[in-house]
Amino acid sequence: MNTIQTGSFLTLHYRLAGPDGADVVTTFNDKPATLTLGAGQLAPAIEARLLGLEEGVRTSFDLAPGEAFGDRNPDMIQRLKRSVLDQMGDREAEYNVGDVVEFPTPDGAGRFAGVVRAVGDGWLEFDFNHPLAGQPVTFEVQVIGVL
Repeated sequence: MNTIQTGSFLTLHYRLAGPDGADVVTTFNDKPATLTLGAGQLAPAIEARLLGLEEGVRTSFDLAPGEAFGDRNPDMIQRLKRSVLDQMGDREAEYNVGDVVEFPTPDGAGRFAGVVRAVGDGWLEFDFNHPLAGQPVTFEVQVIGVL
């Protein structure tokens, strides 16, 4: 049997569940995922748990709060003036608590997201932490193929 090693090309089904047990993402009801272990497609803590698993295995593991997506960082909560958002996008856009807003990276080559936490007079407060930062998660995997 082939076992998973760093650099292995994998075909697998997986399910990530949040602390309430609800699916955050799952491939079990659709096509399996393909990825290269070590390429950063999964959180490093999850990739570490996959090392050594054999083709055909189905298992799950729990990750402690912060282990998969880091601890919550209060510095990642920031207020922005509404005028900054207007310069970057649609001046007519309405923002509500819970909305996910995408921002360009400083070099303009990528994007990142923040969740609106509060809306005030002329400002919005965003949380740029990963939504599962500081949360325990469960990862279930069925290893279909290892190359």
